[in-house]
Amino acid sequence: MRDMTGLVDRRRALEALRAGVPNRDAVAALGSMQQGVEDRFSGLLAAARALPEGPPAGGMLIGGGFGTGKSHVLEHLAHTALSEQFVVSKVVISKETPLHDPVKLYRAAIELAKVPGRPGSAIDEIVAGLDVDAPRYAELYRWAHQESAPVDSRFAATLFLHEYARGDEEFADRIVRFWGGDPLPVADLRRRLREAGAAAGYRLAAIKERDLARQRFRFVCRLAQAAGYAGWIVLLDEAELIGRYSALQRAKSYAEIARWVRGDRDDPAAPLCAVLTTVDDFEGQVLVGKNDVELIPKRLRVRGTADDEVLAAQAETGMRIIEREQVQLQPPGQEELDRTYAQLKQIHGEAYGWEPPDVAGLERLPSNRMRQYVRAWINEWDLRRLDPTYSPVLTTTDLHVDLSMEDAEGGAGAGVEDERDGDADGRPGDHPGGAEGC
Repeated sequence: MRDMTGLVDRRRALEALRAGVPNRDAVAALGSMQQGVEDRFSGLLAAARALPEGPPAGGMLIGGGFGTGKSHVLEHLAHTALSEQFVVSKVVISKETPLHDPVKLYRAAIELAKVPGRPGSAIDEIVAGLDVDAPRYAELYRWAHQESAPVDSRFAATLFLHEYARGDEEFADRIVRFWGGDPLPVADLRRRLREAGAAAGYRLAAIKERDLARQRFRFVCRLAQAAGYAGWIVLLDEAELIGRYSALQRAKSYAEIARWVRGDRDDPAAPLCAVLTTVDDFEGQVLVGKNDVELIPKRLRVRGTADDEVLAAQAETGMRIIEREQVQLQPPGQEELDRTYAQLKQIHGEAYGWEPPDVAGLERLPSNRMRQYVRAWINEWDLRRLDPTYSPVLTTTDLHVDLSMEDAEGGAGAGVEDERDGDADGRPGDHPGGAEGC
């Protein structure tokens, strides 16, 4: 049974590498192949563990061309963080999870979150690990109830009620679902607090959904700590898709990049880290190509509101991070290519029970990427296994990702003027206005 399991793992790794979609087996086989990124990430994890004494943990932005292995590296970082007892979420930026929308981003992050050694829903596993008599839970309770807590009083109230309502499993589950992103009407909270004789201790005011989503990140990373985990790591892949948003949405996305990489300025002690990836030519295509560096701050400041001034400053910080602080993936050197080739040759032989011959693959050129070498080797071994006399000729073609065109289906232009941000009970909230031109 062990041999069969190993065979399946190796074949699964080969299929993932052939398709260019990294999975657990592929990453376990090859590692990240990016020591500089690993070292920087280890520093982030150490900073998160040192909180609240140290500076904000923040995050990092990884840059690289298409096919250079950004997703593979993220998968490796996810396994590293899980092995160090962090809760981990890996989210691909898309139409369904736009970077500029913290509500949708939070929902994706908590739904995709993995808890070390636990197979179930992350929020349920975290709550199941809570011990209300443990000192770390008492620390969470004190943090949520302090007057200066960077979260709404809903979190302190629900923490109190979750413990108080132990006999009411239905309401306790509604509280957990609220922590996971579902609504929980204020009227229900007030009624339950009155029943518990604690209504006077909690002021439940209106709050915008986007603010509540950001606060859920702050609360749940500490909830994870109270359950015995080190914190929460959020990995955000394909951030370059923000180049297809409207100008206002791009501005908000740049601000989110600043918040994730610099750390949450309203909660610098949150044990929350992020790693984002983008293509290395994003600056040329979007920041310069669309002139975002100049136009976005200017258009925001023309509107003259305090909110727009704050957004302009945050967007500028995010764009500077993209320009100057990307951690670039390094092209594979000869030694690394030799090592990867040897590993893949062994894996292919074990997967199919044969002795793979040496193959030429692609000519080793500085312009070639690791994914191209890997797929060429695997494809040639596949063909040679079926026909040992066959000599394939392999070619490569670069795929160019065009970020210059905005995606109308993704809401790039149409409907931006009608954006609204409701409060946590679904009522329309304050909105400073906004259109395609900021």
